[in-house]
Amino acid sequence: MLASRLRLWFGLSDRVDRRAYFATGLGFMALKYLSDSAVVWAYTGRVWSPLDYANPVWSVREHALQGVPSAVVLALAVWTLPFLWVGIGMSVRRAVDAGRSAWLALLFFVPYVNYLLMLALSLLPTAPRHLRWGTERAPVLGSGWRSALFGVAVSLGLTIPTVLFSVYFKKEYSVGLFLGTPFTIGAITANIYNSAQPRSKGDTAVVVLFALTLAALSLLLFAAEGGVCLLMALPLAAPVALLGGVLGRAIAVRGEEPPSHSGLAAILALLVVAVEPRATAPPREVVTVVEIAAPPEVVWRSVVTFPELPPPTEGMFRLGVAAPLRARIAGRGVGAVRYCDFTTGSFVEPITRWEENRVLGFAITGQAPPMREWSPYRNVNPPHLDGYFRATHGEFRLTPLPDGRTRLEGRTWYEVRMAPQAYWTIYADVIVRSIHERVLRHIKTLAEKESR
Repeated sequence: MLASRLRLWFGLSDRVDRRAYFATGLGFMALKYLSDSAVVWAYTGRVWSPLDYANPVWSVREHALQGVPSAVVLALAVWTLPFLWVGIGMSVRRAVDAGRSAWLALLFFVPYVNYLLMLALSLLPTAPRHLRWGTERAPVLGSGWRSALFGVAVSLGLTIPTVLFSVYFKKEYSVGLFLGTPFTIGAITANIYNSAQPRSKGDTAVVVLFALTLAALSLLLFAAEGGVCLLMALPLAAPVALLGGVLGRAIAVRGEEPPSHSGLAAILALLVVAVEPRATAPPREVVTVVEIAAPPEVVWRSVVTFPELPPPTEGMFRLGVAAPLRARIAGRGVGAVRYCDFTTGSFVEPITRWEENRVLGFAITGQAPPMREWSPYRNVNPPHLDGYFRATHGEFRLTPLPDGRTRLEGRTWYEVRMAPQAYWTIYADVIVRSIHERVLRHIKTLAEKESR
């Protein structure tokens, strides 16, 4: 019994009637809600209502997860993957059972529309003459390079405009962009590659990854994106593209869909990024601490302003991340303006809190680009460098310790407008912490040298 249930949920061979689809969907949605809301309650004490949980806008979910550690948020994202696979896999088979195109199941990724899709598939009866969906045909040995190249060309021709529409027209780095587009590339490429003759799963995976790599290189060569951002996105995009490849191959080798129907996938990918609301997220805080063998009054002077730092040698900064160089200040007390110079420009920091030898707080009203993107061209500034990562304010806290030492805390609050935020804040936290460590080490060196 358990084996048949697992095959029904996670496999791609069994047909799915409306009763099984409705019961499974309801059960899995309840399980997912109870597990996620229990985690939110355990870390924040807040109750995540079913109505808010059902809201497909990702920014609403990000607000609900505020206060949950980033590692736990990442674990919740991984926990989502099997539920996502069950939903899309069963929707494909339910659509075929109802006599509809399997590609309509990709509406599962479209906010709000996905609920209408699930409702329709729960109501539609099994078609009198349903589409074929049977045993997987044996793969044919051989490269099939012509089908592979055609699949790659079609997927690129249809999905690259989706990326450009999202980034340059809608000005949004959305969940649909980072998940829907790679999934579409994988699904279209694998479907066309296997449509004439079924190919092995391994060969299909290679072709899918080749298509994804070629899409990334195209964005790089057309100066639409930089190399660093593309490398950061790869660990997210590659598994999603491979899942799309599994689905696209299954439709080709088990069903009777015409290859031309794969174009529906690209239309749906464009629909995802067109209707998805703009991402917003609550500020995140990064705290870094160092102990200094000097009293607070000595440390304070190096906190307010410090001279040139040595050239950065850390790998993060050598990749192009903005590295702090020096700090200077105009004025004294609240209302003074501090300038922190980076390798990409200056951060403008009006002082909002001045408690001498204890707390220096500041807003950030102007900031330089967070990195210099790698590109074969000069002065390439992809849109994600303009406002999609924004530091809002910062603070230094000094606490006196025994034996004339000082505990120095560096705090930065920032916002990320690239979704899914749970993924991109992993990189952002590392970048902010690297900046903190570089500055705090420099302050430590200066203060300890002065106090000798």
